[in-house]
Amino acid sequence: MKTSFLKAGHTPTLIAAFLYFDLAFMVWVILGPLAPLISKDLGLNAAEKGLMVATPTLAGAALRIVNGLLCDRLGPKLAGTINQLIVIGGLLFAWYVGVHSFAGTLALGVLLGFAGASFAIALPLASRWYPPEHQGKAMGIAGMGNSGTVLAALFAPTLAKAFGWNEVLGLACIPLTIVLVVYVALAKDAPDQPAPKPLAAYFEPLKTADAWWFMLFYSVTFGGFVGLAASLSIYFTDTFGLTPVQAGYATAACVFAGSLVRPMGGALADAIGGIRTLSFVYCVAGAALIGVAMNPPGFAAALTLFVIAMLALGCGNGAVFQLVPQRFGKEIGVMTGLVGMAGGVGGFYLASSLGFAKQVTGSFSPGFLIFVGLTAVAFLAVTFVKGRWRSSWGAAAQGVRI
Repeated sequence: MKTSFLKAGHTPTLIAAFLYFDLAFMVWVILGPLAPLISKDLGLNAAEKGLMVATPTLAGAALRIVNGLLCDRLGPKLAGTINQLIVIGGLLFAWYVGVHSFAGTLALGVLLGFAGASFAIALPLASRWYPPEHQGKAMGIAGMGNSGTVLAALFAPTLAKAFGWNEVLGLACIPLTIVLVVYVALAKDAPDQPAPKPLAAYFEPLKTADAWWFMLFYSVTFGGFVGLAASLSIYFTDTFGLTPVQAGYATAACVFAGSLVRPMGGALADAIGGIRTLSFVYCVAGAALIGVAMNPPGFAAALTLFVIAMLALGCGNGAVFQLVPQRFGKEIGVMTGLVGMAGGVGGFYLASSLGFAKQVTGSFSPGFLIFVGLTAVAFLAVTFVKGRWRSSWGAAAQGVRI
C-alpha cells in the first residue's frame, strides 16, 4: 500500500527547500522589474536592456552544473548554505559600491547567476526524501519557489521608486538572510544520499539520448517562463507606456500564474503522465505567444495571453520534473543541474532575443515567433520519444504514469 504524501517524506525539508528557492529566485530576476529604471539612468538601448536581464539566466545555467556537482558531493544542505552566502555577500558589495555602467550590470548579472543556480540544490534536497509515486508533487512544491519572481515584480519597482534602484540590492539581503537562518534550522539531507563518484561519472547521463531530450523540453518550458519573467516589465513599459510600478504589477500577475500551477503540473503528470501533460503544454503556450506576436493586442488582451502562456509553461515545468526522477533516480542531483542549465539557456535566449528583435526591427514579435517555433519542435520531440519511453524505462517506474 502506498504511503500518503505527508507521511512519505520530510515536511520541514520540503518547506526549507521552497523558501530557499523562492528567495533565490526573487533576486535572480530582480534586474527585470528594475530594468526600465536602470536603463533610463544608464542610457541603455533595447539590445542592452535585453542582454542585461538575460545575463543572470545564462550565468545561472552554467552555475547549475557546478551546484549539481556540489549537491552530490557535499549534500544539498551545505551546498545551499554556501550558495546563499555568496549571493548575500555579492549583493551587499554591489549595493555598497554602486552599479554605474552597462558593464557593471552584466557583472551583477553574473553574480545573480548563483541565485538562479539554487534550482540544482532545492529540488534534490526535497526529491531525495520522496518515493516515485510522490515525486511530481514534491518537486512541484519545491519548484514553486519560482514564485519568487512575483515578489521581485511586486516590490522591486515600488522600493526603487521610494529609495532608488541601487538601494533595492541592499534591501534584498534582509529577507535573504532571514530565510537562510530558517533553511539551516529546518533542512535535513535525506539518509540515502548517493556516495561521491569520480568527476567524470557525473556526466555519464549525457551519453544517453534521454538526458538531451529532457534538456530540450525544459529549455522550452522553464526557458519560456524565466525569459518572460525577466522581459515582461520591459515589454509592458515599451509597448503600452506603463510606469515601472504598473509594469511590475502586470508582470507579477503573469509570473504568479506560472508559479502557482507548477505543483499542479507535477500532480497532473502523476495522474495522467508527464508526456501527455507536456504535449498539451507546448500547444497552449505556442498558441498564446502566436496571439501576442501576430496581431499585437491591447493591454488587456496581451496580459490575458501572457497569463495563459505562463500557466502552460508552469505546468510543463512540473511535468518535466515528474519524469526526470523516473529515468535518472540515481543521478537526480547532476540531472537537475544539467536540465536546469538547459532551462537557463532557454531563458537567456528568449530574453536576449526579444531585446535584439526590438532593437533591429522595432518590434518584439520576431523574438516571440522564433520561440513559438521551439515549442513546435518540443511538441514533435515528445511525440517522437513517447512510445519508446512508455515501453522501456516506464515499465520500471513502479506503476508511475509517464
